[in-house]
Amino acid sequence: ETEPLTSKKDVSDCSKGEDCKENGLLVRNPKSALRLVEDGNKVHPSQGDKGEAAQISNGYSGVQSSVPCNGEQQLMELEDRETWSKKIDFLLSVIGYAVDLGNVWRFPYICYQNGGGAFLIPYTIMAIFGGIPLFYMELALGQYHRNGCISIWKKICPIFKGIGFAICIIDLYVASYYNTIMAWAFYYLISSFTAELPWTSCTNPWNTGNCTNYFSKDNVSWSLHSISPAEEFYTRQVLQVHRSNGLDDLGGISWQLTLCLLLIFTIVYFSIWKGVKTSGKVVWVTATFPYIILFILLVRGATLPGAWRGVLYYLKPDWQKLLATEVWVDAAAQIFFSLGPGFGVLLAYASYNKFHNNCYQDALVTSTVNCLTSFVSGFVIFTVLGYMAEMRNEDVSEVAKDTGPSLLFITYAEAIANMPASTFFAIIFFLMLLTLGLDSTFAGLEGVITGVLDEFPHVWGKRRELFVLGLTIICFLGSLATLTFGGAYVVKLFEEYATGPAVLTVVFLEAVAVSWFYGITQFCNDVKEMLGSAPGWYWRVCWVAISPLFLLFVTCSFLSNPPELRLFDYDYPYWTTVTGYCIGTSSIIFIPIYMVYRLVITPGTLKERILKSITPETATEIPFGDIRMNAV
Repeated sequence: ETEPLTSKKDVSDCSKGEDCKENGLLVRNPKSALRLVEDGNKVHPSQGDKGEAAQISNGYSGVQSSVPCNGEQQLMELEDRETWSKKIDFLLSVIGYAVDLGNVWRFPYICYQNGGGAFLIPYTIMAIFGGIPLFYMELALGQYHRNGCISIWKKICPIFKGIGFAICIIDLYVASYYNTIMAWAFYYLISSFTAELPWTSCTNPWNTGNCTNYFSKDNVSWSLHSISPAEEFYTRQVLQVHRSNGLDDLGGISWQLTLCLLLIFTIVYFSIWKGVKTSGKVVWVTATFPYIILFILLVRGATLPGAWRGVLYYLKPDWQKLLATEVWVDAAAQIFFSLGPGFGVLLAYASYNKFHNNCYQDALVTSTVNCLTSFVSGFVIFTVLGYMAEMRNEDVSEVAKDTGPSLLFITYAEAIANMPASTFFAIIFFLMLLTLGLDSTFAGLEGVITGVLDEFPHVWGKRRELFVLGLTIICFLGSLATLTFGGAYVVKLFEEYATGPAVLTVVFLEAVAVSWFYGITQFCNDVKEMLGSAPGWYWRVCWVAISPLFLLFVTCSFLSNPPELRLFDYDYPYWTTVTGYCIGTSSIIFIPIYMVYRLVITPGTLKERILKSITPETATEIPFGDIRMNAV
């Protein structure tokens, strides 16, 4: 319902229930939402209005008014979106999402493999020109448009809406294997509640004749075929990979790990089922506890004999490495996957912020904390590796050959087991791994939940608890393949192929859509409305050119030189590489499919269809105190 408002009608003439603004159209809807639509003339505040004109993204002006025409009723806002209880809830949630298990095992390994201290140079450069700008861009998009990863594209560039569906599929893939790693940590945690940790001796039912405990008081020599009790506990008791012949024969399902995973998903469900109001409180524990434990482990590691050897190996610079292309590729990939744009999480979390929240400051703080955590984690890991090398009388490079989860579940677990008060340190270490993983899982699922609920509010808007329950059940069922005796092989395949290239492609297209189709000028104006000042030339150049090139560089490097996978004594056959790429393609295929669908259903000539498909179709509501304006 619309009513033309002319200058002939003065504010003093307004009767009760009438709407009064000059030279514009006041659009009303059943929810009492107020939308001022410009008809060519500037909206002038009346004498009774106490607000000042504020600028909208399209250049038009709106009036903030707190006094109604008749002085008896207050103007009603649109139905408010749920927001964080406190600013710190949001910061802890983002930090908890960005700081995950990869910070503890991946960064230290990548660092020493690529030149030690010299690696910090490409890592910092890639963070400044690639990772942080993309991180900031997603926070700003989510906060301004206040939508999840699917419906936000109606307000940016509708033809790219398939990106949102691709993100949801990728998040489901991640949930299917990432939580299994936490199930391993949970199994270790339960096994730690004993006077003697089970991975310290070779007298257990799962041990073989090659088991060699060089920490024993007897003089034991370490041979080429020797296997530590920690490695046999991990491979033969927890994973039971000896009962699988590889990906073509995964074997049965481990009921112990299934119970562990079921408990983890139960914790996850009751942490996120009510929204950010509840998950924002849970992260006070899951995001802060790891830092307490990291500090304790750092102090303990620094006091171990041989710790200095590990630190030297970690930081000793090899400047020749900087001339190798793969070092820069690893630096770009590490900072990208560490900060985590492209999973819909930053969009979802920022969408629950207040409109004028300083997301620029948030981006700098959280990304800096994330990078520093990775760096400090290296000291936590390598002080212990130096201790292990001292005990084995080997070089640190021999001890540090384990990568990925094996670095935590074999090497670090073994070192802890041979420290004084080993039970205590084992319990807090595996608790730390659990909390690191939990808030990342909260975030990944919240990205899907917010995206779907915002896209289908009429279906799931009032049924969040039911939808979250269904989603956790789907993720649990999808994880069954990773719970088999050969499940570790599936986890490795998904980690390397199913998500990496897909996420890189998603964020590349997202950066192009925002910078080139939505428009960098429009985006900077949006940021100016929220923060009061527009981003400078550095951010504009990064968003328009450097960040997309950064993503293209990493993606092409990965595709041109795919990793050759090997886990324990199993070499992945060629068909697994093809399978991995097919799984990754199954998510990003939604992007071209939706583009074609969009062009088909849009009326008009091909040129008209394209123009309509790249033009925002939904206005973004901008809060102005007591009313909300629409940027149209």
